[in-house]
Amino acid sequence: MSDTPVQPTVGVGAEEPGLGANGAIDRYFGISSRGSTQRREIIAGVTTFLAMVYSVFVVPGMFGKAGFDTSAVFVAVCLTTAFGSLLMGLWAKLPIAIGCAISLTAFTAFGLVLGKGLPPTVALGAVFLMGLVFTGISVTGVRSWILRNLPAGVAHGTGIGIGLFLLLIASNDVGLVIKNPGAGLPVSLGQITAFPVIMSVVGLAAIFGLEKRRVPGGILLVVIAISVFGLIFDPGVKYRGIFALPSLSAPGHASLIGAMDIKGALSMAVLPSVLALVMTAVFDATGTIRAVAGQAGQLDENGRIINGGRALTADSISSIFSGFLGGAPAAAYIESSVGVAAGAKTGLAAAVVGLLFLVVMFFSPLAGLVPSYATAPALMYVGLLMLGSVSKLHMDDMVDAMSGLVCAVFIVLTANIVTGIMLGFSTLVIGRVASGEFRKLNVGTVLIAAVLVTFYLGGWAI
Repeated sequence: MSDTPVQPTVGVGAEEPGLGANGAIDRYFGISSRGSTQRREIIAGVTTFLAMVYSVFVVPGMFGKAGFDTSAVFVAVCLTTAFGSLLMGLWAKLPIAIGCAISLTAFTAFGLVLGKGLPPTVALGAVFLMGLVFTGISVTGVRSWILRNLPAGVAHGTGIGIGLFLLLIASNDVGLVIKNPGAGLPVSLGQITAFPVIMSVVGLAAIFGLEKRRVPGGILLVVIAISVFGLIFDPGVKYRGIFALPSLSAPGHASLIGAMDIKGALSMAVLPSVLALVMTAVFDATGTIRAVAGQAGQLDENGRIINGGRALTADSISSIFSGFLGGAPAAAYIESSVGVAAGAKTGLAAAVVGLLFLVVMFFSPLAGLVPSYATAPALMYVGLLMLGSVSKLHMDDMVDAMSGLVCAVFIVLTANIVTGIMLGFSTLVIGRVASGEFRKLNVGTVLIAAVLVTFYLGGWAI
């Protein structure tokens, strides 16, 4: 799940000669009719690819901490991104790339496997179930119903909380923030002079500068640069080659294909986490698709997304595919906005992203060359961007805004997304009643709150 801010569209609309302007590709994607060219769409697709390819290092890194085979996860991430982006491009015909969501990856690895102590196969089962439920609510309209009943404060608070969660994960991973060995608060400052800490802070600052200058692939450049430094100065980083045939299993590791334990994921202890994954995806992915489609001018006269049903279904089906392969939950990437800013208006740009990830799949040894302190700046940056949702809270509606902040704060304090969402919904409902604003509540909001509270009162929550 990624959260690069939407950038204004530039350089879109000017006519320029393109390859095969009247050809089959042009007609299929409607390139000319949308005021674009094949050349522009291809360039924009490459730009989107550069903005999001860092995920092939970040996702395996997080799953590796949870005991997964990183090389197999690398291939799964590439295949999932290729599948989702090609499906979005060829079927929905929108310039929106799909990949393994960073936030949902973090929740799966650190919340389910390391936090709850679930076996990786059960976690993959949760991902697969999340994909099935996500697809079901997408095609039946329930997804739209949830969004209509989602309080704005809780929606924004969820994004803020996940951002804080990512910051905590990345900071702890490199030793900047550690578990307090003594009495007092649960965390404390780590060894700030350590090489991983210094490289992470420097890398984060470098990302700030490169993104400010809108350098294509700025995050990827920082990951590569720090990895090179690590290869030179860190004896723990070793070169193991560049090319390798894709494989979803490695010596000593069972294949991840179809390894998900669906029966284990159906237990009452895991189902709340499946719900959390679904709710987070609903809130995040739908907003991303709407934002990027609007930026690309792909809204109809009623403000609805052109081919919106297909777009919503494409990202949910991708999670089913990812869970089957042993990857993380998939979602639309807001980095697609970078490609739109470069001129993307059609599905050809997304299809280009998918094809490029198929090529990247043959470079899996590079994943082992990237240390955690090289990907930590990317996680920190994504987390900081998500904190921008604070500005979207409407402080004139105190109850809504405060319930959103409760949701955000307790996501990170409990290291649990569903707990934060439950507390956000609960405080909103109680706050509305206490303030005499119960007329602002609707049946859907109260129902969702009741379901979440029941999970916790029943002792089924994490």
